[in-house]
Amino acid sequence: MRRKIPSNSALMAFEAAARHGSFARAADELALTEGAVSRQIARLESFLGVALFDRVGNRVRLVPNGTRYAAQVREVLDRLERDSQYLMGQPIDGKSIDIAAIPTFATRWLIPRLKRFQDKNPNITVHLAERMEPFILAGSGFDAAIHFEHPAWAGLHTHHLLREVLIPVCHPALLTDVKPEILLDGLPRLHRRQNPEAWQLYAQETGIKLTNPAVGARYDLHSMLIEAALAGLGVALVPRLYVEAELKQGRLAAPWPEGKTIAKKFCLVLPEPIKLGEGPLQAFANWILDEARISEHALPRQTG
Repeated sequence: MRRKIPSNSALMAFEAAARHGSFARAADELALTEGAVSRQIARLESFLGVALFDRVGNRVRLVPNGTRYAAQVREVLDRLERDSQYLMGQPIDGKSIDIAAIPTFATRWLIPRLKRFQDKNPNITVHLAERMEPFILAGSGFDAAIHFEHPAWAGLHTHHLLREVLIPVCHPALLTDVKPEILLDGLPRLHRRQNPEAWQLYAQETGIKLTNPAVGARYDLHSMLIEAALAGLGVALVPRLYVEAELKQGRLAAPWPEGKTIAKKFCLVLPEPIKLGEGPLQAFANWILDEARISEHALPRQTG
């Protein structure tokens, strides 16, 4: 059955005219004559059976139906352009995968290790996008997700990667000769907005007394907390796996014990079981699971 869709040229002429509020400016953008744009839009209105513009002399103005349709057409054209450019950018002899990941995990743990995957698999391109919340993987355009364990992934294949264990960190300049547990209570505490009780729970687990544990600046992402700690704004409670490099370099200090409770668990979410040696997604899955095992084994464990 033939689809009832207007021609691309008519839609492009309409979108440009709607955006500019002028047939003449649309014609300049599309390298057409004003008459050609006018005819394309007239054909589109005839096809749809509705008027899209009010025409008063040489001036045009979108009617309410036209305004709504223009927004919908613009969204479709933008998506089509992005998808086309994405396809045009694919290597001729290579393959690619699209992975959705928690942003701080991607920037702090995954991306610094991707060169090793690239070296082993030079013909596989890994595209990354951030997703803060669980989502429906089927139909999303993603091949896999790297996220926290969550009931939303029921029915999919999840593989444990790493544990999120929190540890307080601060700029070394904030340290003094005061005992660490006393110092911690005196330093400004930085909070992750989505986990407002983290400091209170940490105090209960470690036995470190904190006066007003909820007081302090709040940030949306762990990456923001880390940058705030690096800037000397206070002490941040963040996953140790995100700050290993800064701790080794001496850019951050952690004289306090890590939390005793696993805050969350990272996992790789796949639509199908992993099969050895079959395709780029399987290659990536096997690689990241190996990297996670190495990383988790290397992370030091503090008992307080």
